[in-house]
Amino acid sequence: MQNCARFKFFGRLQQMVAATDLEYRFNGRPAVKDAIEALGVPHTEVDLLLIAQRSVTFAYQLQDGDRVAVYPFGCTPGLMEAIYLSPPTPELIAFILDVHLGKLARRLRMLGFDCRYRNDYSDSQIIEMALREDLIILTRDRGILKHACVTQGYLVGSQNVIEQVEEVLQRYNLLRKIRPLRRCPHCNGLLEAIDKDLIVNRLPPKTASYYQKFHICGDCEQLYWKGAHYRKIAAWLECLKGVG
Repeated sequence: MQNCARFKFFGRLQQMVAATDLEYRFNGRPAVKDAIEALGVPHTEVDLLLIAQRSVTFAYQLQDGDRVAVYPFGCTPGLMEAIYLSPPTPELIAFILDVHLGKLARRLRMLGFDCRYRNDYSDSQIIEMALREDLIILTRDRGILKHACVTQGYLVGSQNVIEQVEEVLQRYNLLRKIRPLRRCPHCNGLLEAIDKDLIVNRLPPKTASYYQKFHICGDCEQLYWKGAHYRKIAAWLECLKGVG
């Protein structure tokens, strides 16, 4: 006869499973981590596990009749003695994004964040680079985050790029770290100010007449200035100040 445990998911984890309260049947003594991922939630999304109000790690072996409460980062009850499972966020935050998140990569670069992205990265390449360079994986694919070696990752919930940006800013507390005109949205290279006289031959006549301050990407040499398009960016940045 199979054993049975019940799992209750909280916060954003409720969107990842069919119901907030789920039954899990098993043989033997599986690790609670394996059960959570079998139910559809990557381990990178879990910050706290409670069984009979006792905090446990992913290595806890399930027992018949267990009732497991599963909490995401930012939605945990205040406990005096708790084992929080989310690893510390790297001091220097940098991301690597999967093929589904090209628009998000561009937007985050516009805000000044280091984002590695190519539309031909394989899952194995993403994981290898993340581990080697201490990058946070942003993905819409749960499978990438279920790899045992992955520790830093976030499953992006929304399909709307504006909401995706807000999700990432909130999760990693990045509002105060926004630095517009720091990175190239196209290639992720660093931008630097450049004397107008050095690039005037590359500018449209009206742009050369109306604008005096310019930036250039150190990698792809794309030019940037605060033209009409920047007013839309400034309005978006103003909206982001209300996120949090």
